[in-house]
Amino acid sequence: MQEERVQVIGFSAAEPAAVWAVVGNFCGAWHPVIADIRAGRDERGALIRAFTAKGEDTLYREQLTYRSDTDRVLAYTHLEGIAGVERYDARLQVLADESGGSRIEWSARLSASAERASAIAAGTRAIFEMGLAALGDLAGNVAPDEAILPDRETPALRTLFIDGAAHLALAVSPEKPGPLVLFLHGIGGGRGNWLAQLRAIAPTMRAAALDLRGYGESGLGASQSTVEDYCDDILRVADALGAQKLVLCGLSYGSWIATSFAMRHPDKLAGLVLSGGCTGMSEADIAEREAFRTAREVPLNAGKTPADFAPAVVDVLASPNAGEAVRQALFASMAAIPAETYRDALTCFTNPPERFDFAKLTMPVLMMTGEYDRLASPAEIRGVANRIVEAAPRASVRFEVIADAGHVCNVERPEAYNRVLAEFLSEVAS
Repeated sequence: MQEERVQVIGFSAAEPAAVWAVVGNFCGAWHPVIADIRAGRDERGALIRAFTAKGEDTLYREQLTYRSDTDRVLAYTHLEGIAGVERYDARLQVLADESGGSRIEWSARLSASAERASAIAAGTRAIFEMGLAALGDLAGNVAPDEAILPDRETPALRTLFIDGAAHLALAVSPEKPGPLVLFLHGIGGGRGNWLAQLRAIAPTMRAAALDLRGYGESGLGASQSTVEDYCDDILRVADALGAQKLVLCGLSYGSWIATSFAMRHPDKLAGLVLSGGCTGMSEADIAEREAFRTAREVPLNAGKTPADFAPAVVDVLASPNAGEAVRQALFASMAAIPAETYRDALTCFTNPPERFDFAKLTMPVLMMTGEYDRLASPAEIRGVANRIVEAAPRASVRFEVIADAGHVCNVERPEAYNRVLAEFLSEVAS
C-alpha cells in the first residue's frame, strides 16, 4: 500500500464564525460538486453522510469522527465510494486570519495501491480546492447557527431510593422513550449540582442524577468503595428504572466513574459525556497518587471536615469571574460531604484498577471542560479527545470548551453547557 497526504489552504474575507456555520454542518450541501446528500446514523449513533456527485452515479459514504465548535474543526473517515482506497481520513479547520477574515485548512491522509494512490490524491486535491474556492461566496451570506433548547414546561422531579448493599438516592424525571441520561457528580459535589441539566433535559428525555455512595441521601456501604461498586450501582439504577440503554454524563470524579463503566459495559451506553476530566488518576504513577491523597487527607487527619476547607476548594474550582451565587452553590456542595465519605472517595480515586483502553469507547463521546479549569485544562482534555479518536475504531468524538467557566462548568455556565449537551443528546437519541 502507498500512503499519500493532501493539504489545501484557502482564505475567505468572512469571519471564522460565518465560515464555520457553513462547513461545520457535516451534512450540508455547500460543496459545488454535491448533487444530493442525506444524513443518517449507524448502529452506534455516529453521524453518517451519504451523497452523490454531479455527473456520477457512485454513492459516497463518510462518517464524522471528531467535531469541535470551540476549535472549529471536524474530521471524518471514508466508508464507501472511492475505488481501491484502503483508508481515507480527512480533517477541516477554520482559523482566524490576521487579515480579519478566515484561513481554512483541509487535509487528508490516505492509503491505496500504488496504481491508485496518486490518482486518489490528485482527485482529493481538486475537490478540496473547488470547495475552498466556493466558500468565499457562501460564508458571507450565512449567519452562525444558535442552538435553541426546547421551550417546554419542565416535568416535576421526584426522589427515588434503591435498596442494596449501599442504598442509593437519586432525583428522577418522568419516564420518556429512549435511553436514560444518568448524571454523576464530582468528588466535592452531589446530585443537586445537576438540577439545571435535569430541568433542561427532562422535557425530551428521561434523566436522573445520582448521589454517589455516602453523598447526600445515599449510604456509604460497609466497606471501602471501589470502581466495581460504582459500576454495580449504575447497573442497579438502570434496572430499577427499566433502562435498556444509558447516556452517562459525569463531572470530574463522575467522569472517571463513567469512563470506567464504559470500559466494562460499552454495549449498555448510547453515549458518554465527560466533563472536567476522564482518566482521573489512572495514568498517574504511585507517587503522584499518594501525594494527591495525602495532601487532601491532612485536614481530615487534623479533625477538620470538608466544610472547614470548602472555601479553599471553591477558590480552585471556580473561574476568576464566578459570581457569589455560583461560589455559594459550590461551597454548599462541598460543606455537605461527611468526612468519612470524602476519605472513602479519595481512597477509591487514588487506587484506579486500570489504565483505560480507549479502543473500547465505541459509543459517541462528548468531552467538555471549562475555559479556566485548573484541574482539567482545555489543552489536557483536547489531547484526550484526540487520543480517543486515534484509538477507537470509527470514533465519534466531540470536544468543546465552556467559555468563562471553571472546573464545575455545568454549574457555573449552565446555559452554555446545556446547549451543547442538548445537541449531543438529540443526536444519540434519534
